[in-house]
Amino acid sequence: MAASELYTKCARVWIPDVEDVWKSAELSKDYKNGDASLQLMLEDGTNLEHKLDPKTKNLPYLRNPDILVGENDLTALSYLHEPAVLHNLKVRFIDSKLIYTYCGIVLVAINPYETLPIYGTDIINAYSGQNMGDMDPHIFAVAEEAYKQMARDERNQSIIVSGESGAGKTVSAKYAMRYFATVSGSASEANVEEKVLASNPIMEAIGNAKTTRNDNSSRFGKYIEIGFDNRYRIIGANMRTYLLEKSRVVFQADEERNYHIFYQLCASSHLPEFKNLKLSNANDFLYTRQGCSPVIEGVDDSKELGTTRHAFSLLGINESYQMGLFQVLAAILHLGNVEIKDKDSDSSIIPTNNHHLSKFCELVGVTYEDMAQWLCHRKLKTASETYIKTLPRLQATNARDALSKHIYAKLFNWIVEHVNKALITNIKQHSFIGVLDIYGFETFEINSFEQFCINYANEKLQQQFNMHVFKLEQEEYMKEQIPWTLIDFYDNQPCINLIEAKMGVLDLLDEECRMPKGSDDSWAQKLYNTHLKTCSLFEKPRMSNRAFIIQHFADKVEYQCDGFLEKNKDTVNEEQIKVLKASKFDLLVELFQDEGKATSPTGQPTGMGGRTRLSVKPDKSRDTSSKEHKKTVGCQFRNSLQMLMETLNATTPHYVRCIKPNDFKQAFSFDPKRAVQQLRACGVLETIRISAAGFPSRWTYQEFFSRYRVLMKQKDVLSDKKLTCRNVLEKLVEDQDKYQFGKTKIFFRAGQVAYLEKLRADKLRAACIRIQKTIRCWLARKKYLRKRDAAITIQRFTRGYQARCLAKFMRRTQAATIIQKYQKMYVARKRYRQKQAAALAIQTILRSYMARQKYQALLREHKAVIIQKHARGWLARCWYKRCLSSIVYLQCCTRRMIARRELKKLKIEARSVEHFKKLNKGMENKIMQLQRKIDEQTKENKSVNEKLTGLENTYTTESERLRGELGRLRGVEEEAKSKGNQVKCLLEELEKLKKELRTTQQEKKTIEDWAQSYKGEMEKLVSELKDQNGLLKTEKDDLNRLIQEQNQQMTEKMARAIAAETQQLETDLNEERSRYQNLLTEHLRLEEKFDDLKEHISKPGHRRTDSTHSSNESEYTFNSEFAESEDASHAAEDLTRGMDTSLTLKLQKRLKELEQEKQSLRNELENKEDQFQRARARDESEFKKARGAELEYESLKRQELESENKKLKHNLADMRKSLLGSAASSAGAPGSPAYKVLLDQLNSSCEELEVRKEEVLILRSQLVSQKEAMHHKETMTEVAVHVEDVSKLKDADELKQAYIGLKDTNRLLEHQLQTQRRSYDSEVESLRGELQNVKEENNRQQQLLAQNLQLPPEARIEASLQHEITRLTNENLDLMEQLEKQDRTIRKLKKQLKVYSKRIGEMGAGQAEGQTSPGQMVDEPIRPVNIPRREKDFQGMLEYKKEDEMKLVKNLILELKPRGVAVNLIPGLPAYILFMCVRHADYLNDDQKVRTLLTSTINSIKKILKKRGDDFETVSFWLANTCRFLHCLKQYSGDDVFMKHNTSRQNEHCLSNFDLTEYRSVISDLAIQIYQQLIKCMENTLQPMIVSGMLEHETIQGVSGVKPTGLRKRTSSIADEGTYTLDSILRQLNAFHSTMCQHGTDPELIKQVVKQQFYVIGAVTLNNLLLRKDMCSWSKGMQIRYNVSQLEEWLRDKNLMNCGAKETLEPLIQAAQLLQVKKKTDEDAEAICSMCLALTTSQIVKVLNLYTPVNEFEERVSVSFIRNIQTRLRDRCESPQLLMDTKMIYPITFPFNPSSLALESIQIPSSLNLSFLTRV
Repeated sequence: MAASELYTKCARVWIPDVEDVWKSAELSKDYKNGDASLQLMLEDGTNLEHKLDPKTKNLPYLRNPDILVGENDLTALSYLHEPAVLHNLKVRFIDSKLIYTYCGIVLVAINPYETLPIYGTDIINAYSGQNMGDMDPHIFAVAEEAYKQMARDERNQSIIVSGESGAGKTVSAKYAMRYFATVSGSASEANVEEKVLASNPIMEAIGNAKTTRNDNSSRFGKYIEIGFDNRYRIIGANMRTYLLEKSRVVFQADEERNYHIFYQLCASSHLPEFKNLKLSNANDFLYTRQGCSPVIEGVDDSKELGTTRHAFSLLGINESYQMGLFQVLAAILHLGNVEIKDKDSDSSIIPTNNHHLSKFCELVGVTYEDMAQWLCHRKLKTASETYIKTLPRLQATNARDALSKHIYAKLFNWIVEHVNKALITNIKQHSFIGVLDIYGFETFEINSFEQFCINYANEKLQQQFNMHVFKLEQEEYMKEQIPWTLIDFYDNQPCINLIEAKMGVLDLLDEECRMPKGSDDSWAQKLYNTHLKTCSLFEKPRMSNRAFIIQHFADKVEYQCDGFLEKNKDTVNEEQIKVLKASKFDLLVELFQDEGKATSPTGQPTGMGGRTRLSVKPDKSRDTSSKEHKKTVGCQFRNSLQMLMETLNATTPHYVRCIKPNDFKQAFSFDPKRAVQQLRACGVLETIRISAAGFPSRWTYQEFFSRYRVLMKQKDVLSDKKLTCRNVLEKLVEDQDKYQFGKTKIFFRAGQVAYLEKLRADKLRAACIRIQKTIRCWLARKKYLRKRDAAITIQRFTRGYQARCLAKFMRRTQAATIIQKYQKMYVARKRYRQKQAAALAIQTILRSYMARQKYQALLREHKAVIIQKHARGWLARCWYKRCLSSIVYLQCCTRRMIARRELKKLKIEARSVEHFKKLNKGMENKIMQLQRKIDEQTKENKSVNEKLTGLENTYTTESERLRGELGRLRGVEEEAKSKGNQVKCLLEELEKLKKELRTTQQEKKTIEDWAQSYKGEMEKLVSELKDQNGLLKTEKDDLNRLIQEQNQQMTEKMARAIAAETQQLETDLNEERSRYQNLLTEHLRLEEKFDDLKEHISKPGHRRTDSTHSSNESEYTFNSEFAESEDASHAAEDLTRGMDTSLTLKLQKRLKELEQEKQSLRNELENKEDQFQRARARDESEFKKARGAELEYESLKRQELESENKKLKHNLADMRKSLLGSAASSAGAPGSPAYKVLLDQLNSSCEELEVRKEEVLILRSQLVSQKEAMHHKETMTEVAVHVEDVSKLKDADELKQAYIGLKDTNRLLEHQLQTQRRSYDSEVESLRGELQNVKEENNRQQQLLAQNLQLPPEARIEASLQHEITRLTNENLDLMEQLEKQDRTIRKLKKQLKVYSKRIGEMGAGQAEGQTSPGQMVDEPIRPVNIPRREKDFQGMLEYKKEDEMKLVKNLILELKPRGVAVNLIPGLPAYILFMCVRHADYLNDDQKVRTLLTSTINSIKKILKKRGDDFETVSFWLANTCRFLHCLKQYSGDDVFMKHNTSRQNEHCLSNFDLTEYRSVISDLAIQIYQQLIKCMENTLQPMIVSGMLEHETIQGVSGVKPTGLRKRTSSIADEGTYTLDSILRQLNAFHSTMCQHGTDPELIKQVVKQQFYVIGAVTLNNLLLRKDMCSWSKGMQIRYNVSQLEEWLRDKNLMNCGAKETLEPLIQAAQLLQVKKKTDEDAEAICSMCLALTTSQIVKVLNLYTPVNEFEERVSVSFIRNIQTRLRDRCESPQLLMDTKMIYPITFPFNPSSLALESIQIPSSLNLSFLTRV
């Protein structure tokens, strides 16, 4: 396919731009051959017509597909050109915050101007051992590649770091050296790697300064050779320096500073040791104030001086030398302040008593007069005479500055020399890695001699770089057998010849310097005459005769000739040097000693400060030395550069190109113009050009097949992948020159991968369109069917509705007809009935009218008769009343007269006192009588009321009766008239009764009204009381609910607080365990190092014995093995002789510190575990307390029964006496009633006696059975006495039995009654007390509630909480008192238990000696019987002889192989055997034997682990056995905590003589060491599998595609032979698990091991994910989640889901989810923040920055979204660490796991060769 065919519509291109250098545009119209322009549309929518060059017709550069943008390697881009490189760097730097990018063999590093967390030790460990293409670009990856190539190829390496000032060269070189120091370590204890790193702050202080471009710019070049031994450990280093910028000492431009060391001294001038230097602020000195910027933001110069001094001390430069150096530096500052004044036009003078000159002379130890003279004069020598010439002020000032520069250069050289001496080593150097930190290409407005030398050096380095790149390309083509065609590349040899060849620029400069009257102008004319017409690279400026232009590889540079000769000569006044050499200051004299004496420690010339120090033989003459001294700076620099190039050519170079993104030091700001200038200058674009000239894109056949499988048809896929790729490419790309087939790769021309990607994208797009078409068709059909079903349903419901409406209409019509029929019928009937009723009404009215008329007539007649009767009666009564009133009046008059007379008498009597008293007395009596009458009246009223009620009823009945009687009387009216008097009385009585009836009715009505009102009031009162009661109940319920809620809240709060405190305690315990175990690891490492040193020293003439096996053996022997300790002391003496004394003291001090810290940690660990043990033992103590209380109750019951028995005996005796006393009387004779009653009582008492006897026997039998084990002899005696009592009862007569039984019965009954009474009384008292407490509590609660109700809500809650806290505190105090009582009871019972166990042991021993069984009496004679022979009863012990101990250890530990013999053994058999041997030594009470056996066991296990520590089966086997041995020591220790799971037989096997608690702690430490060794073995096995199996391998084939790769090939994700997959990891996990189970490892320990395994898998996988941009994609997230689910399935299969292993994978799971979730909106950001709780903010941001689409259908994460995530996660309190700590080991615990295996049943197999052991 022709290149022009790619310029179709929508194709994207790059066009030049003034601001952005290159701008992206899109073709709006297809390009056709012959078109003069292109129709483009910019990204902002602007249309543009781009004119093509009519001569070249070159089309603009095509833009790469989006999926290739942001690649790690620039050579992976399909189109390799300047805009593609610039855009890729910008995207990685700005969007992804990635500062490193590969460009073939070059690492491009862009200075971020910000501290990034990507240089920690965890990052170093992550890159260590990795292939360069497998990880994201990093300076550590380059360092690792150099380190691996040095070890693999045994060839020296070089890392060339270049770039302009401010690009980050020094930092990059520093990190590379830090990587070597961390990864390799040192071969000796001198900490060489620390010294190498310590040289950095020193060299930065004396060689770095602030410039306008960089705050820490290196003003010299340096090449550091880091030496390694044959094991590739650092042994030393050497430094070479180039072209120190001495002019900076005396002059600085604006916004620049002098060297850092001057400002550090001025900032620390207040320190006491610097008082004599007479320093002050930096603005007070000329040499430090010219730049007007004495302070660097964010830098503390006084603190930096402390760092510099510490580095000096670390490199062996003591305090006196340091103070001497600072004295010289202070003298330079004072010298700069020396003011020289004009004396006349040709001479100058220094004023007398110049303060600064005096201080200078005082500091350097010279005389004031000599220095003042030679600063203003110089000596001229001729052939015959010597003249002293005065100097003008300007020349004198220049001479002063030259002297300052010379002193500083000498000081710089001296420091570098001593740094090299400190870094040198006596160990033979096997290889080295050089780090070159050199200035990059420089061009300024005014370029002088320094820029010329710098650019000359860069020309040489660029030539070497071009040749190396060309060589690598040629090797690649030849290896793949690709036809080699010569690639044209830029050769800068003509420019180098222009500078360094004969008659070149440097040669003419040296020649002019030798001329007596040479000048810069004459030298410029010579250059013009020599090169202007002969060399095209040399030009002359148009407007100047004192400058020249050289065409360098990067750009044209114009140099000003002013100052070239002076700087090349570098002259200084010899008389001033002589004055300084005559100084009394020793250090200054040493600085200016002869060059021959100050040679480099390595014997190699060192270029420093523009001078190269050459090795000079001691016997050289002074003239020769002087002649060497007069070499020009250019000559020295050329020689140094030539030696550097020879060194670099002899090594394998690695290139780091540092880029400065902007000139304003803004963080992550990218200036395209500045970046392009540097890319052109540093050779990156030349690398791109060389790569693009050939076949830049390279694919393996497998990668090509996996990527472009979609372009193949099924018939094209063959078994041979190579042939398949060949056939497909021939079809896809017609021009065969566009690709070549190599042995393992396919090579493509530039642009072909983009074309293939376009075909692939088109194919995928067509497939997507077809899928969309099918899905849309399916969706449309589904929608149509759904609509049709909906329409049918609507029609069905509509028709049904219409039918229902019709039926309803018909029903309504029929109903209306029926209603009308009945309505008409009703109207007719109503009309008929109305007529009928009217006729009847008329008839009725007429008939009633006639009847009423007749009745009224009869009534008038009857009434007239009655009126006449009453009128006549009234007349008679009136006469009677008149007569009666007259009689009454006469009586009244008479009585009144009598009363008046009586009144007079009473008045006379009333005047006397006696009468008054009698009257009062009578009144009192009357009052009392009246009171009684009132009471009687009240009773009478009640009775009257009752009578009234009865009368009312009587009246009712009487009224009825009277009515009947009245009717009867009317009927017999005639008869009544004859009896008129009788009727009249009856009528009067009737009237009286009517009056009484009315009165009664009124009273009844009054009572009823009162009762009704009273009832209403009562009901109202009851309702009010009910309402109030309801309110009180509601309030009570609310208060109860509030109290319950508060109680619940307080309970929850306390529970949370307790849980938090428990969690904190567990965390602290884990931290203490972790610290303790880390100290054990450090102790083990020092122990191994100590053993290695002893072996190393004992090799020449000392033979190592067994006693020198362990350095801390004395810890385990407890000063018992005297012979071994003597051997160890001899070995230690030999070791001390061979070792360095300081090293020995340091190791001893470190060991002591570790021992102390170990002991303190052990104590803390024991305290923590004791707390948990106490909590566990609390339930057991309560159980024991309850059991003890039960025993005490039974004993008290027995005592009470005995006391009651005595009392009943006494009562029975009294009864007997009373019976005998009453026997003589007739009342007590037999047959009498009293006698019968007594006899009946006696019989019942006898029956009760039998029952109580049985109860007493049962109680005694229980007591005997309970105390039989503790008091065997006493129990036997009690049983005998009991039998004796029973026999007496059998022999006694019936009366005695009855008597005793009655007494016992009475006593028992009385005791029961008393007991019940006491219990009842106590219950009543307790209930009363509880009731009182409840009442008090209730009152208090009510008071509290009343008070709380008056408070505001917040204060109410607070008061309730306070009350609840007080209550809980009181309850806790009560519980603590109960706990103390229980503890006292437990201690008491433990003491009793010890006494009883001792007695039982004595009894058992006595019985064993006497051959008596526990059931026999001691004094019972033994009858001879025939006993059958039984099998010997073994005691679970093994006996061995002292001399067989080493054989036991050898056969059981040292020579026992886990594979083979140990496979068929009982799990933990060696541990059981060792413990049985320990038991026998304990049984013999032989402490020496116990110590030696345990010590030999521990040392032998250590020895076998040291010998075979890399074998997992061996380590697992001894971990299981060590834990089993530890459990046995605990199980049979005799401690109650460990004995509760034992059988009685196992309790008999407990150790009886020795407490091995200290040995248990030692063995526990050993188990921890074995566990850590096991974890290390597993990590070493799993480490190579994790990345390949979890990340790189495609478990789900076809999900993720392979993107194009560059020169740095990454590991393929296709599973080839030898590639690890997820199945490999699972198989290895199965192997680990089955091995540990086979060895009998504790299940809890297996869980901890699995948890640690999964943590390592998750941490390593996540770390690699965070460091690999190619792995951060959606498809890779799916792969990871699938792999994690397989690991979880493995956990479920092994029943290990609850071991905590799944939780360790949570960060990895969340990272995989983060790769798959949407990353666009704010809702997505919120979801990510709530989901990724196990990831840190830096990890989340890193994953989002690294997220890379694999296909064009995915989208990148926007910068705004990442910033949104950062804003949301800003408040998180977490560690800023990016990577997880893969070296972290969870603290291990060994839960107690008792064994149910009986020791006496263990058989020793013959395969162990332990026949010398005897079972006991």
